[in-house]
Amino acid sequence: MHQAVEHQCDLLIIGSGAAGLSLALKMAQKCRIIVLSKSSIGEGSTMYAQGGIAAVFDETDSIDSHVEDTMIAGAGLCDRAAVEFTAGNAKQAMEWLINFGVPFDQETDAQGEARFHLTREGGHSHRRILHAADATGKAVQTTLIDAVRNHPNIEVFERYNAVDLIRSRLAPNKVLGAYTWNRNLERVEVVRSRFVALATGGASKVYQYTSNPDVSSGDGIAMAWRAGCRVANMEFNQFHPTCLYHPQARNFLITEALRGEGAYLTHADGTRFMHKFHELAELAPRDVVARAIDYEMKRLGADCMYLDIRHKPADFIIKHFPTIYRKCRSLGIDITREPIPIVPAAHYSCGGVMTDFDARTDLDNLYAIGEVAYTGLHGANRMASNSLLECVVFARAAATHIMQRLDQADEKEDVLPWDESKVSNSDEEVVIQHNWHELRLFMWDYVGIVRTNKRLERALRRIELLKQEVDEYYSNFRVSNNLLELRNLLTVSELIVRCAMQRKESRGLHYNLDYPDLQDTPQPSVLFPQRYQKR
Repeated sequence: MHQAVEHQCDLLIIGSGAAGLSLALKMAQKCRIIVLSKSSIGEGSTMYAQGGIAAVFDETDSIDSHVEDTMIAGAGLCDRAAVEFTAGNAKQAMEWLINFGVPFDQETDAQGEARFHLTREGGHSHRRILHAADATGKAVQTTLIDAVRNHPNIEVFERYNAVDLIRSRLAPNKVLGAYTWNRNLERVEVVRSRFVALATGGASKVYQYTSNPDVSSGDGIAMAWRAGCRVANMEFNQFHPTCLYHPQARNFLITEALRGEGAYLTHADGTRFMHKFHELAELAPRDVVARAIDYEMKRLGADCMYLDIRHKPADFIIKHFPTIYRKCRSLGIDITREPIPIVPAAHYSCGGVMTDFDARTDLDNLYAIGEVAYTGLHGANRMASNSLLECVVFARAAATHIMQRLDQADEKEDVLPWDESKVSNSDEEVVIQHNWHELRLFMWDYVGIVRTNKRLERALRRIELLKQEVDEYYSNFRVSNNLLELRNLLTVSELIVRCAMQRKESRGLHYNLDYPDLQDTPQPSVLFPQRYQKR
């Protein structure tokens, strides 16, 4: 039996985006921390977030208005207490980022004093979006990375996959750390930790078309589910309405802020169409916009629709959207003179691992923050620029709760070693690749923007067959990055489908042709692990 290398720390953070790094920096003065990053530390969804972060800074705005806008966007499924908690802590969370040096855009007011430039996005009734041009996530991520790299109590493990959480045998509801896959040395290593925080992001890689980076494979959700945590609202996967449609620009997002600043959605001939679908036209909630684009593409047999901002001054466009301008120019598209070809793509997971307002999960010592978690904030649809906000607000809440428990005695317990005595190296990587492509294609076709009962049933049958194949493969061969991600994607796909089958209505991001109407008293779709797996 192979004895895995073992690391020890006070807090293991799985994930290195805004949520994970914020938690690490809040806790760093108090304990020893290991941050696990599946790729390089900057390669996560935070780095690619363009629009901004919502918080009330304008005197004409209010927290109550932020709450009401979020409740409306969430289509009747937001937990009001979660929304009030998040919006109420938003300004303080942003001031914490500002103190770290995040360079949010500023402007000069009528009195000649500097203030933050606030933009507006879909669903917001006021300008309340702090941003750094159109690359806010990059500004946040690079600032936090610099701070983490320079802190002696934080150790970053790059190119490490979390395989599974380690549960106590003495107290089965307690987490002791995680088995990890060191991709650099291709070996399993144990990380023993008093506390574990999942900050692994979402699961949009289950779909063929996504705006997310390749690491968004639902790892934290799948691990928490296997360990015994409840999940909720997995059917609500947000499809961003506007991803760049170009063969050389996979995953490139066109921020909603373009529409916030007046861009039009059009057909190829320049005809606008959003007014036919919603009174707010281009500023309608994302689910409405995504379905409208999908409908028009299917109705016309078109490969894409278009986003047109060329009626604005060129200087304005280049100043406010430099990243998009440069990217499109590199592909031969001048957005000051021509419209941008766009398609919807899977973008954000509104459901996840169930937590409370301290970010605690169902297991002792296990926390979940950011997109991996279901806090009740987003309901049936996430409002623009509430996602990075949720990361920072709940990272700070988790840090407060963990700090209160650091002085508690920790009972030592041996961890079962990783057993590789009965497995071998695989020479059949093609099996993983084939199953990977099959999964993402049928999830797009059957569990995408528009669903039916039959499509969901077909998807579930295929998932069950693929799970059998992959479980057998996992039992017989050494782990690899692709195998671990496929295993997690299958788990998360099943959770999405089962939640979708539970919901007998069309609400927010979940649209089922067999249940087009709303239920009178909607509830979250909660899944309990013991119903679907052996414990």
